[in-house]
Amino acid sequence: MSSRRQKAAARRKKNQKEQAGASDWTPPAFLLVGILRRPHGVRGEMIMSVMTDFPERLKPGITLYLGLDRTPLTIRSLRHHNRGQIIAFEGLNSREEVDNYRNHELFVRADDRPPLPEGEHYLHEILGLTVVTDQGETLGTVTDLIETGANGVFVVRPDSGKDILIPDIEDVILKIDLEGKQILVHVIEGLIE
Repeated sequence: MSSRRQKAAARRKKNQKEQAGASDWTPPAFLLVGILRRPHGVRGEMIMSVMTDFPERLKPGITLYLGLDRTPLTIRSLRHHNRGQIIAFEGLNSREEVDNYRNHELFVRADDRPPLPEGEHYLHEILGLTVVTDQGETLGTVTDLIETGANGVFVVRPDSGKDILIPDIEDVILKIDLEGKQILVHVIEGLIE
């Protein structure tokens, strides 16, 4: 896992710990797409670490939201640079104007996210879903996703006891019902202690 993904996973876990135990979990209104690093040149450009799996959605004219107060900024220009992007915003034309934005996060509205292919889901759509077996037993709530080489693994927190790890494979995950806020699973031998 790259350091960018590790940092994003650490932030996600921190946010989930803050939400742990909250039965009224709601999906986020904004999704992280980048982190501004430092100014580049004198024309208001900054180097940005890309934190999205869909960097192609970042284009001039698109509005991003800066920091915790979600200040709207419209992309003026964007180009590839090493492992990141060089980004500039409308109305910010000098190094001095952007210098205070170092290490600030950039977000998009969650409702502006691109659609996924059939059968795929965003992580924030899965978090908080109740996991129920095909025998009618409630196992708990999805609190995280661990990415492994072969497949993802859902971390399910029961009302009491240790977290349960459920592999995201066809033999186990029978149905993901976003409207019903539930994942139907088939428990195979050795899956649960």
